[in-house]
Amino acid sequence: MASSTLSIAAIPGDGTGPEVTAEAIKVLAAVAALEGISYDIETLDWGGDRYLRTGEIIPDGGLDLLRRKDAIFLGAIGHPGVTPGILEKGLLLELRFKLDQYINLRPVKLLPGVETPLAGRGPGDIDFVVVRENTEDLYCGVGGYLKKGTPDEVATQSAVYTRKGCERCIRWAFDYTRKRNSPKKTLTLVAKTNVLTYGHDLWWRTFQEVAAEYPDVKTDYNHVDACCMWMVKNPDAYDVIVTTNMFGDISTALAGILQGGMGVAAGANLNPDVSPAGKRGVSMFEPMGGSAPKYTGTNKINPIAAINAMAMLLEHNGHPRAAARVDKAVAHVTGTKMTSQAAGRMGHGTSEVGDLVVAAL
Repeated sequence: MASSTLSIAAIPGDGTGPEVTAEAIKVLAAVAALEGISYDIETLDWGGDRYLRTGEIIPDGGLDLLRRKDAIFLGAIGHPGVTPGILEKGLLLELRFKLDQYINLRPVKLLPGVETPLAGRGPGDIDFVVVRENTEDLYCGVGGYLKKGTPDEVATQSAVYTRKGCERCIRWAFDYTRKRNSPKKTLTLVAKTNVLTYGHDLWWRTFQEVAAEYPDVKTDYNHVDACCMWMVKNPDAYDVIVTTNMFGDISTALAGILQGGMGVAAGANLNPDVSPAGKRGVSMFEPMGGSAPKYTGTNKINPIAAINAMAMLLEHNGHPRAAARVDKAVAHVTGTKMTSQAAGRMGHGTSEVGDLVVAAL
């Protein structure tokens, strides 16, 4: 149940992150006024510039501050002056792990007017969801070096899977498939059980056991390589996919291109658990594109993904009608007002696209 005031922490981040965040917040302000939603936003300057200035990524007390919020909106991270991996691990993965955001939710939907590289495909053909486990697998950072820097160097990186981690993700995906209630009503497990015979066997067995509790949901299985082929050949075959952290990371990048590119792709990092006191876990919502530093300050970057992420934030936090209103407005704008979803070729600037969505609400 939504609280009386929706409390949001905004982390605009790096590069074009602040620009797309501004448009998402512009749309939030407009739809909140129309729907009578009370909200407050605290903007945090976490990102590359702060790291270069202070040496810290998340300041002392930062996690406690976030735990008091209902949601986090993240614009983008990635700074040309910071070694790749530092911000991603120190901010994005840190928040996912410390806030136990164990579901990564990625809707893959082709919007009206948006081009897909798949010949002959339209919006009715690409409409599925990927549920990615978000706190285990290779991202746990278990591993190390032996004889580093020598010709005999050995590096290990171990994937970690737990029954708890597998089951809570799979169970959430079954519930989501049931709630989504598409005509297919099918949950597809994507793994690699023929090679990864320990961790992915655990995924397979857990999937089968949980499936027995959902007789109304059809099930399927794909090896991850086959899934990547079928996504391209027959994207309309999918309803909901549930998969591991690493395979979800890779397959959703492919899926993002199928839906028109990272300018429209949005996602959520969810902690759907509810405390005994009734407080829902803090979840984070973000556009899938990077910080695109070369477009910083040019008013050329596409804000649609960020606006879609704000719609997901509203949906998850108890405002489905407002979220649907934003979704409808976005579809109108992509279908009738934009010439492309590519940066600099939209037919409008970043802020103008935000204005168009507001006008369409």
